[in-house]
Amino acid sequence: MNVRWRAPAGLHTSSLRLPVEGHLPSFDGATGWLNSPPLTPAGLRGKVVLTSFWTYTCINWLRQLPYLRAWAAKYSGHGLVMIGVHTPEFGFEHDVDNVRRAVTNMRIDYPVAIDSEYAIWRAFENHYWPALYIADADGKIRHHAFGEGDYERSERTLQQLLHTRGDLVTPNAPGIEAAADWTSLRTPENYTGYGRTERFASDIVRDRPHVYAAPERLRLNHWALAGAWTVGEEASTLDRPGGRLVCRFRARDLHAVLGPGQPVRFRVRLDGQPPGDAHGLDVDADGNGMATEQRLHQLIRHPGPVEERTFEITFLDAGVGVYAFTFG
Repeated sequence: MNVRWRAPAGLHTSSLRLPVEGHLPSFDGATGWLNSPPLTPAGLRGKVVLTSFWTYTCINWLRQLPYLRAWAAKYSGHGLVMIGVHTPEFGFEHDVDNVRRAVTNMRIDYPVAIDSEYAIWRAFENHYWPALYIADADGKIRHHAFGEGDYERSERTLQQLLHTRGDLVTPNAPGIEAAADWTSLRTPENYTGYGRTERFASDIVRDRPHVYAAPERLRLNHWALAGAWTVGEEASTLDRPGGRLVCRFRARDLHAVLGPGQPVRFRVRLDGQPPGDAHGLDVDADGNGMATEQRLHQLIRHPGPVEERTFEITFLDAGVGVYAFTFG
């Protein structure tokens, strides 16, 4: 489950009373490590440890990442050890090569534990992406944060445990990592597999090919398929070229988690027209794009006022799996 959290206005955290929330669990359940040999609580004793649960397609974590990078750079010389625990949400996120590619592309240089079997997730009794747990030098967990936001409290906790002071980080977060436009956002994350989807405009035929037809009009936050698709528990997979996915949304940004087995061309429309200046990083102004990796794709970013729009994506090649849509 992905969550988001926004700090209330006027939050002051210059002097925090930090509870003891338990002890730092073992990382023994990791199926592998990137950027580091295996780390243990005993070996980390004497260090402040920030554990970050993530999965590389999660937009909520991607918008948190600039803070994680900035904290690692600023405080690692003061006794902080940052550990990213990659616990996959979708099947293709179990592929270590995909995770390794994401670590490189996202400029993550702190240790990453591969948690493909959810052993570390269970040891922490965690339930969310993203989630932060901060442990003191004695291995006692003193703070946690679920979802986006709460960055001031988290950094003040780090400063208090590290016995350091100073200005808080203000990371540069362009592109897909930019904070959401919360004031305009009216559309929640949604999945396209029958296991977790909501507000589908017609009946779903599970686990076998079916030709769908999209209605002429959609209500806000509803979505539909058109063409030959197989809707599985985790994703909708296109069986023949030319299939479409349509949704009605209100948000500055629209992203899609796509899992092509091979390069897949697609075309995006907003209210039936090319997106123009509203195109995302993975689409040009004419609405053309190509999915070549199993990852989150930014398809729309409105440059001006946000209003309710109809989004449509047509896939010119078969085989693409559409897993989720997220907004910002």
